[in-house]
Amino acid sequence: ALLAFPGTCAVSPKAYEIGKDKFQSDQFVGTGPYRLVKFQTDSLRLEAYANYWGEKPKNQGIDLQIYPNNPANLFNAFQTQAVDVAYQSLLPQQIKRLKAGQGKWQVIENPGTSISFLALNLKSDPLNQQAVRQAVASLIDRQLLNERVLQGQGEPLYSLIPTAFAPHKPTFKTAYGERNPERARQLLAAAGYSAKNPAIVEVWYSSGSTSPSLVAAILKAIAQRDLGGALQFQPNSVLSAAFFKNVSGGIYPASLSGWYPDFLDADNYIYPFLDCAKGTAATGCQEGGSQSQGSFYYSQRMNQLIDRQRREQDPVVRNQIFAEIQEILARDVPYVPLWQSKDYAFAQNGVLGVTINPSQYFPFWTIGK
Repeated sequence: ALLAFPGTCAVSPKAYEIGKDKFQSDQFVGTGPYRLVKFQTDSLRLEAYANYWGEKPKNQGIDLQIYPNNPANLFNAFQTQAVDVAYQSLLPQQIKRLKAGQGKWQVIENPGTSISFLALNLKSDPLNQQAVRQAVASLIDRQLLNERVLQGQGEPLYSLIPTAFAPHKPTFKTAYGERNPERARQLLAAAGYSAKNPAIVEVWYSSGSTSPSLVAAILKAIAQRDLGGALQFQPNSVLSAAFFKNVSGGIYPASLSGWYPDFLDADNYIYPFLDCAKGTAATGCQEGGSQSQGSFYYSQRMNQLIDRQRREQDPVVRNQIFAEIQEILARDVPYVPLWQSKDYAFAQNGVLGVTINPSQYFPFWTIGK
Protein backbone atom coordinates (compact mmCIF):
# COMPACT_ATOMS: atom_id res chain seq x y z
CA ALA A 1 0.00 0.00 0.00
CA LEU A 2 2.80 2.42 0.83
CA LEU A 3 4.73 1.64 -2.33
CA ALA A 4 1.62 2.52 -4.35
CA PHE A 5 1.44 5.99 -2.79
CA PRO A 6 2.35 8.71 -5.34
CA GLY A 7 5.04 10.14 -3.07
CA THR A 8 7.16 7.02 -3.64
CA CYS A 9 7.23 7.30 -7.43
CA ALA A 10 10.33 6.03 -9.22
CA VAL A 11 13.05 8.53 -10.15
CA SER A 12 14.97 8.00 -13.39
CA PRO A 13 18.71 7.47 -12.80
CA LYS A 14 19.25 9.22 -16.14
CA ALA A 15 17.65 12.35 -14.73
CA TYR A 16 19.11 12.43 -11.21
CA GLU A 17 22.29 11.02 -9.71
CA ILE A 18 22.63 10.00 -6.09
CA GLY A 19 25.52 11.76 -4.38
CA LYS A 20 26.70 15.00 -2.86
CA ASP A 21 26.01 18.05 -5.08
CA LYS A 22 24.53 15.78 -7.76
CA PHE A 23 20.90 16.86 -7.37
CA GLN A 24 19.90 19.18 -10.22
CA SER A 25 17.77 21.70 -8.34
CA ASP A 26 17.18 23.85 -11.45
CA GLN A 27 15.82 21.00 -13.59
CA PHE A 28 12.34 19.52 -13.46
CA VAL A 29 11.77 15.96 -14.65
CA GLY A 30 8.39 14.28 -14.57
CA THR A 31 6.35 11.47 -16.16
CA GLY A 32 2.87 12.98 -16.03
CA PRO A 33 0.39 14.37 -18.56
CA TYR A 34 1.71 17.96 -18.33
CA ARG A 35 4.88 19.96 -18.92
CA LEU A 36 5.83 22.76 -16.54
CA VAL A 37 6.34 25.74 -18.86
CA LYS A 38 6.19 28.67 -16.45
CA PHE A 39 6.97 29.05 -12.77
CA GLN A 40 6.73 32.18 -10.61
CA THR A 41 6.29 32.78 -6.90
CA ASP A 42 2.54 33.31 -7.25
CA SER A 43 1.66 31.36 -10.42
CA LEU A 44 2.63 28.52 -12.70
CA ARG A 45 1.49 27.13 -16.02
CA LEU A 46 1.12 23.53 -17.09
CA GLU A 47 0.65 22.54 -20.73
CA ALA A 48 -0.61 19.18 -21.91
CA TYR A 49 2.30 16.95 -22.93
CA ALA A 50 1.72 15.55 -26.42
CA ASN A 51 3.93 12.49 -25.84
CA TYR A 52 2.35 11.43 -22.56
CA TRP A 53 2.13 7.64 -22.41
CA GLY A 54 -1.26 7.45 -20.67
CA GLU A 55 -4.76 8.79 -21.22
CA LYS A 56 -4.73 12.36 -22.51
CA PRO A 57 -5.97 15.11 -20.17
CA LYS A 58 -9.40 16.68 -20.74
CA ASN A 59 -7.81 20.11 -21.24
CA GLN A 60 -4.91 21.68 -23.05
CA GLY A 61 -3.36 23.13 -19.91
CA ILE A 62 -3.82 24.60 -16.46
CA ASP A 63 -2.98 28.05 -15.13
CA LEU A 64 -2.47 27.98 -11.37
CA GLN A 65 -2.80 31.25 -9.47
CA ILE A 66 -1.52 31.23 -5.89
CA TYR A 67 -2.90 33.64 -3.31
CA PRO A 68 -0.37 33.42 -0.46
CA ASN A 69 -1.70 34.42 2.96
CA ASN A 70 -4.68 36.21 1.43
CA PRO A 71 -7.84 34.07 1.29
CA ALA A 72 -9.91 37.20 0.55
CA ASN A 73 -8.28 37.54 -2.86
CA LEU A 74 -9.09 33.93 -3.78
CA PHE A 75 -12.63 34.33 -2.47
CA ASN A 76 -13.22 37.48 -4.52
CA ALA A 77 -11.53 36.08 -7.62
CA PHE A 78 -13.86 33.08 -7.62
CA GLN A 79 -16.99 35.14 -7.03
CA THR A 80 -16.12 37.43 -9.95
CA GLN A 81 -15.31 34.40 -12.14
CA ALA A 82 -11.67 35.42 -12.48
CA VAL A 83 -10.81 31.80 -11.64
CA ASP A 84 -12.62 28.62 -12.68
CA VAL A 85 -11.82 26.56 -9.59
CA ALA A 86 -11.05 27.64 -6.00
CA TYR A 87 -9.35 25.15 -3.71
CA GLN A 88 -7.59 25.31 -0.33
CA SER A 89 -6.73 28.27 1.97
CA LEU A 90 -10.32 29.60 2.13
CA LEU A 91 -11.48 30.54 5.63
CA PRO A 92 -14.44 28.73 7.25
CA GLN A 93 -16.74 31.75 6.94
CA GLN A 94 -15.84 32.09 3.25
CA ILE A 95 -16.55 28.40 2.66
CA LYS A 96 -19.89 28.80 4.44
CA ARG A 97 -20.86 31.68 2.12
CA LEU A 98 -19.79 29.80 -0.99
CA LYS A 99 -21.71 26.69 0.11
CA ALA A 100 -24.80 28.87 0.52
CA GLY A 101 -24.41 29.95 -3.12
CA GLN A 102 -24.63 26.42 -4.51
CA GLY A 103 -26.41 26.65 -7.85
CA LYS A 104 -24.54 29.78 -8.84
CA TRP A 105 -21.50 27.47 -8.84
CA GLN A 106 -20.59 23.91 -7.93
CA VAL A 107 -19.65 22.74 -4.44
CA ILE A 108 -17.38 19.69 -4.14
CA GLU A 109 -17.00 18.21 -0.65
CA ASN A 110 -14.86 15.30 0.52
CA PRO A 111 -13.71 13.91 3.91
CA GLY A 112 -10.27 15.26 4.72
CA THR A 113 -7.18 13.60 6.14
CA SER A 114 -5.67 16.48 8.12
CA ILE A 115 -6.18 16.72 11.88
CA SER A 116 -5.93 19.37 14.58
CA PHE A 117 -4.75 18.59 18.10
CA LEU A 118 -3.60 19.98 21.42
CA ALA A 119 -0.11 18.81 22.46
CA LEU A 120 0.56 18.59 26.19
CA ASN A 121 4.17 18.85 27.36
CA LEU A 122 4.75 16.09 29.93
CA LYS A 123 7.89 17.83 31.19
CA SER A 124 5.94 20.96 32.15
CA ASP A 125 4.18 21.54 35.47
CA PRO A 126 1.22 20.89 35.96
CA LEU A 127 0.91 18.81 32.79
CA ASN A 128 3.51 16.39 34.12
CA GLN A 129 0.61 14.99 36.16
CA GLN A 130 -1.56 12.47 34.38
CA ALA A 131 -4.67 13.58 36.28
CA VAL A 132 -4.34 17.14 34.95
CA ARG A 133 -3.96 15.91 31.38
CA GLN A 134 -7.00 13.68 31.81
CA ALA A 135 -8.91 16.66 33.18
CA VAL A 136 -8.06 18.61 30.03
CA ALA A 137 -9.27 15.69 27.91
CA SER A 138 -12.51 15.53 29.91
CA LEU A 139 -13.20 19.23 29.38
CA ILE A 140 -12.91 19.42 25.57
CA ASP A 141 -16.16 20.23 23.75
CA ARG A 142 -15.44 19.10 20.19
CA GLN A 143 -18.93 19.79 18.91
CA LEU A 144 -18.67 23.39 20.08
CA LEU A 145 -15.23 23.80 18.50
CA ASN A 146 -16.51 22.41 15.20
CA GLU A 147 -19.41 24.86 15.14
CA ARG A 148 -17.66 27.97 16.46
CA VAL A 149 -14.24 27.57 14.82
CA LEU A 150 -14.99 25.62 11.64
CA GLN A 151 -18.58 26.70 10.99
CA GLY A 152 -19.49 22.99 11.02
CA GLN A 153 -16.95 22.22 8.31
CA GLY A 154 -15.00 19.58 10.22
CA GLU A 155 -15.66 16.38 12.14
CA PRO A 156 -15.01 15.88 15.88
CA LEU A 157 -12.07 13.54 16.33
CA TYR A 158 -11.60 11.16 19.26
CA SER A 159 -8.25 9.63 18.27
CA LEU A 160 -5.16 10.82 16.42
CA ILE A 161 -6.12 8.38 13.63
CA PRO A 162 -8.94 9.81 11.47
CA THR A 163 -12.17 7.90 10.87
CA ALA A 164 -11.25 7.17 7.23
CA PHE A 165 -8.72 4.56 8.37
CA ALA A 166 -9.82 1.07 9.45
CA PRO A 167 -7.73 1.05 12.68
CA HIS A 168 -9.53 4.15 14.02
CA LYS A 169 -10.98 3.72 17.52
CA PRO A 170 -12.73 6.65 19.27
CA THR A 171 -10.88 5.94 22.52
CA PHE A 172 -11.15 9.49 23.85
CA LYS A 173 -14.95 9.32 23.55
CA THR A 174 -14.95 5.92 25.26
CA ALA A 175 -12.71 7.18 28.07
CA TYR A 176 -14.14 10.67 28.63
CA GLY A 177 -17.50 10.82 26.87
CA GLU A 178 -18.59 13.69 24.68
CA ARG A 179 -17.41 15.98 27.47
CA ASN A 180 -17.37 15.52 31.23
CA PRO A 181 -16.64 18.66 33.29
CA GLU A 182 -17.66 16.88 36.49
CA ARG A 183 -14.93 14.31 36.00
CA ALA A 184 -12.49 17.13 35.18
CA ARG A 185 -13.30 18.76 38.53
CA GLN A 186 -12.79 15.46 40.37
CA LEU A 187 -9.44 14.82 38.68
CA LEU A 188 -8.20 18.32 39.44
CA ALA A 189 -9.33 18.09 43.06
CA ALA A 190 -7.57 14.73 43.48
CA ALA A 191 -4.39 16.36 42.13
CA GLY A 192 -4.73 19.19 44.66
CA TYR A 193 -6.05 21.95 42.38
CA SER A 194 -8.92 24.31 43.09
CA ALA A 195 -10.00 27.90 42.50
CA LYS A 196 -7.59 28.95 45.28
CA ASN A 197 -4.78 26.81 43.89
CA PRO A 198 -5.42 26.65 40.12
CA ALA A 199 -3.67 24.53 37.53
CA ILE A 200 -2.40 27.16 35.09
CA VAL A 201 -1.66 26.02 31.53
CA GLU A 202 -0.18 28.29 28.87
CA VAL A 203 -1.52 27.41 25.41
CA TRP A 204 0.62 28.59 22.51
CA TYR A 205 -0.19 28.75 18.81
CA SER A 206 1.07 30.27 15.58
CA SER A 207 -0.15 33.82 15.02
CA GLY A 208 -0.39 33.14 11.28
CA SER A 209 -3.62 31.14 11.63
CA THR A 210 -7.05 32.24 12.81
CA SER A 211 -8.42 28.89 14.00
CA PRO A 212 -5.97 28.21 16.87
CA SER A 213 -6.63 31.64 18.40
CA LEU A 214 -10.36 30.87 18.48
CA VAL A 215 -9.72 27.43 19.96
CA ALA A 216 -7.52 28.87 22.71
CA ALA A 217 -10.11 31.53 23.55
CA ILE A 218 -12.90 28.93 23.71
CA LEU A 219 -10.84 26.61 25.92
CA LYS A 220 -10.17 29.50 28.29
CA ALA A 221 -13.87 30.39 28.46
CA ILE A 222 -15.04 26.78 28.92
CA ALA A 223 -12.58 26.17 31.75
CA GLN A 224 -13.66 29.35 33.53
CA ARG A 225 -17.36 28.55 33.08
CA ASP A 226 -17.28 24.85 34.01
CA LEU A 227 -14.42 24.59 36.50
CA GLY A 228 -14.66 27.87 38.38
CA GLY A 229 -10.99 28.68 37.98
CA ALA A 230 -9.52 25.32 39.09
CA LEU A 231 -8.00 25.01 35.59
CA GLN A 232 -6.95 28.18 33.79
CA PHE A 233 -5.79 28.34 30.17
CA GLN A 234 -3.60 31.28 29.18
CA PRO A 235 -3.54 31.78 25.36
CA ASN A 236 -0.36 33.07 23.74
CA SER A 237 0.71 33.48 20.11
CA VAL A 238 4.02 33.81 18.30
CA LEU A 239 5.17 33.99 14.66
CA SER A 240 5.07 30.61 12.92
CA ALA A 241 8.85 30.34 12.37
CA ALA A 242 9.51 30.67 16.09
CA PHE A 243 6.46 28.60 17.04
CA PHE A 244 7.52 25.33 15.40
CA LYS A 245 11.10 25.68 16.61
CA ASN A 246 9.97 26.31 20.18
CA VAL A 247 7.51 23.39 20.15
CA SER A 248 10.30 20.87 19.58
CA GLY A 249 12.51 22.75 22.04
CA GLY A 250 10.05 22.19 24.88
CA ILE A 251 9.37 25.89 25.44
CA TYR A 252 5.59 25.57 25.53
CA PRO A 253 3.49 23.76 28.17
CA ALA A 254 0.75 23.21 25.58
CA SER A 255 0.48 23.98 21.88
CA LEU A 256 -2.21 23.91 19.20
CA SER A 257 -1.15 22.45 15.86
CA GLY A 258 -2.39 20.70 12.75
CA TRP A 259 -1.05 17.67 10.91
CA TYR A 260 -1.11 16.87 7.20
CA PRO A 261 -0.05 13.25 6.59
CA ASP A 262 3.04 12.42 4.55
CA PHE A 263 1.34 9.24 3.31
CA LEU A 264 -2.10 7.76 3.82
CA ASP A 265 -1.66 5.11 6.46
CA ALA A 266 -2.62 5.00 10.13
CA ASP A 267 1.07 4.79 11.06
CA ASN A 268 1.60 8.37 9.86
CA TYR A 269 -0.71 9.60 12.63
CA ILE A 270 1.03 7.54 15.31
CA TYR A 271 4.77 7.21 14.66
CA PRO A 272 5.44 10.98 14.20
CA PHE A 273 3.59 11.72 17.47
CA LEU A 274 4.29 8.89 19.90
CA ASP A 275 7.53 7.19 18.92
CA CYS A 276 10.66 8.07 20.89
CA ALA A 277 14.07 7.10 19.53
CA LYS A 278 15.95 8.29 22.62
CA GLY A 279 14.70 8.84 26.14
CA THR A 280 13.62 7.27 29.40
CA ALA A 281 10.56 7.35 31.62
CA ALA A 282 12.45 9.68 33.97
CA THR A 283 13.82 12.14 31.38
CA GLY A 284 11.01 11.98 28.85
CA CYS A 285 11.66 11.84 25.13
CA GLN A 286 14.92 13.48 24.08
CA GLU A 287 14.79 12.55 20.41
CA GLY A 288 11.97 11.30 18.21
CA GLY A 289 8.43 12.01 17.12
CA SER A 290 7.01 12.96 20.50
CA GLN A 291 9.89 15.39 21.09
CA SER A 292 9.39 17.10 17.72
CA GLN A 293 5.63 17.46 18.32
CA GLY A 294 6.12 18.98 21.76
CA SER A 295 4.73 16.32 24.11
CA PHE A 296 8.08 14.68 25.08
CA TYR A 297 6.12 11.51 25.79
CA TYR A 298 8.09 8.33 26.48
CA SER A 299 6.62 4.86 26.85
CA GLN A 300 8.60 1.67 26.29
CA ARG A 301 5.37 -0.22 25.67
CA MET A 302 4.28 2.35 23.08
CA ASN A 303 7.62 2.10 21.29
CA GLN A 304 7.26 -1.68 21.15
CA LEU A 305 3.73 -1.50 19.75
CA ILE A 306 4.68 1.07 17.12
CA ASP A 307 7.58 -1.11 15.98
CA ARG A 308 5.31 -4.16 15.82
CA GLN A 309 2.61 -2.52 13.71
CA ARG A 310 5.25 -1.22 11.28
CA ARG A 311 6.42 -4.80 10.68
CA GLU A 312 3.05 -6.57 10.79
CA GLN A 313 1.59 -7.55 7.39
CA ASP A 314 -1.65 -9.14 8.60
CA PRO A 315 -4.18 -6.26 8.64
CA VAL A 316 -6.32 -7.88 11.33
CA VAL A 317 -3.39 -8.28 13.72
CA ARG A 318 -2.13 -4.81 12.83
CA ASN A 319 -5.52 -3.27 13.67
CA GLN A 320 -5.43 -5.00 17.06
CA ILE A 321 -2.04 -3.41 17.76
CA PHE A 322 -3.39 0.00 16.74
CA ALA A 323 -6.34 -0.52 19.11
CA GLU A 324 -3.99 -0.92 22.08
CA ILE A 325 -1.94 2.08 20.93
CA GLN A 326 -5.05 4.26 20.92
CA GLU A 327 -6.15 3.00 24.33
CA ILE A 328 -2.76 3.95 25.81
CA LEU A 329 -2.96 7.32 24.04
CA ALA A 330 -6.33 8.08 25.68
CA ARG A 331 -5.03 6.97 29.10
CA ASP A 332 -1.72 8.84 29.07
CA VAL A 333 -2.98 11.90 27.12
CA PRO A 334 0.17 13.37 25.60
CA TYR A 335 -2.16 14.82 22.95
CA VAL A 336 -5.83 15.67 22.78
CA PRO A 337 -7.29 15.21 19.27
CA LEU A 338 -9.77 17.96 18.36
CA TRP A 339 -11.10 17.54 14.81
CA GLN A 340 -10.42 16.16 11.38
CA SER A 341 -10.88 18.26 8.29
CA LYS A 342 -13.30 18.28 5.40
CA ASP A 343 -12.00 19.35 2.02
CA TYR A 344 -13.93 21.75 -0.20
CA ALA A 345 -13.46 22.88 -3.78
CA PHE A 346 -15.66 25.27 -5.73
CA ALA A 347 -16.04 25.28 -9.51
CA GLN A 348 -17.87 27.59 -11.88
CA ASN A 349 -20.89 26.11 -13.66
CA GLY A 350 -19.77 24.68 -16.97
CA VAL A 351 -16.48 23.41 -15.56
CA LEU A 352 -16.55 19.60 -15.61
CA GLY A 353 -14.66 16.82 -13.89
CA VAL A 354 -13.56 18.59 -10.68
CA THR A 355 -12.88 16.05 -7.94
CA ILE A 356 -10.93 15.99 -4.68
CA ASN A 357 -8.67 12.97 -4.44
CA PRO A 358 -8.47 11.52 -0.90
CA SER A 359 -4.76 10.90 -1.50
CA GLN A 360 -4.27 14.70 -1.26
CA TYR A 361 -3.67 15.10 -5.00
CA PHE A 362 -5.95 17.38 -7.00
CA PRO A 363 -6.37 15.76 -10.45
CA PHE A 364 -6.09 18.52 -13.06
CA TRP A 365 -6.28 16.10 -15.98
CA THR A 366 -9.98 15.32 -15.41
CA ILE A 367 -11.07 18.97 -15.64
CA GLY A 368 -12.69 20.30 -18.81
CA LYS A 369 -15.16 22.91 -20.03
